[in-house]
Amino acid sequence: MPNIIFMGTPDFSVPILKDLNEAYGVDLVVSQPDKPVGRKRIMTPPKVAAAARELDIDVYQPENIKDEEAMRKLESIDPDIIVTAAYGQILPKALLELPKHGAVNVHASLLPKYRGGAPIHHAVMAGEEKTGITIMYMAEGLDSGDIISQKEIPILEEDDTGSLHDKLSRLGSELLLETLPSIFDGSNESIPQEHASATYSPNVSKEDERLDFGRPAHEVFNHIRGLSPFPGAYTKLGDKRLKIYGAKPTGEKTAKPAGEILGVHDEGFLVAAEDEALLITEVQLAGKKKTTAKEFIQNRQDLVGQSLG
Repeated sequence: MPNIIFMGTPDFSVPILKDLNEAYGVDLVVSQPDKPVGRKRIMTPPKVAAAARELDIDVYQPENIKDEEAMRKLESIDPDIIVTAAYGQILPKALLELPKHGAVNVHASLLPKYRGGAPIHHAVMAGEEKTGITIMYMAEGLDSGDIISQKEIPILEEDDTGSLHDKLSRLGSELLLETLPSIFDGSNESIPQEHASATYSPNVSKEDERLDFGRPAHEVFNHIRGLSPFPGAYTKLGDKRLKIYGAKPTGEKTAKPAGEILGVHDEGFLVAAEDEALLITEVQLAGKKKTTAKEFIQNRQDLVGQSLG
């Protein structure tokens, strides 16, 4: 069996790790350091590190993968291949050149579109009709290496980043296992990316999370579902932050000012966007629990006529 180092951090990478380990065995898992989580700031391991320990795989969590100590640790494995999936640090050239069969990455977009750390969020927010997985040889640039294989899936109207994340995680695992034999025997026909066509998907910022109801309703809908279930798009209701996790375009034209709460609906409440009413279905007011918009509006019908934003 080949010596394999797997590098990943969030839950997206867990199915990929598990299936890779079952098929080939993984000799070392490299993940980001533990971080404080929640209001009590409890030190918590990344999902991949926790999964690796359950599988009885050695785990290494360096602060900086470029440190000499980290390089010595990985050299000691004498890897035939390094597989990364949402690891979160850029690998140095010396590490990319270490494995006999190279370092490959499982990336959640159809490269060269959506290079970077948040490809699923940005694809949904942009209203893309399809996305997919790319298996690529890693290079020094950000997600710029040669493409080995790709597989696409549609982005459905009912998808949000959460549902698409789960689909792409499974697809990434399947495509990796389909592709690895051609990597090990050198028979794959990898192709350079069209760098002029590259687009980027940086990690979501606080500014990205703020909603603008002055845009067309379908763009606001894409923004909301692109940030659901995490980190959540938000607007302001009076002086409080209101996160919105679920919405639907209605097709109902309106001339009311953007952001005005138009009325109560069986599934929640209606808000004016630039061109039509948007149905809000799931919300969370600052300091409160997430709830259906229907439950939220039941005792707040005086909000009709007020504005969000």
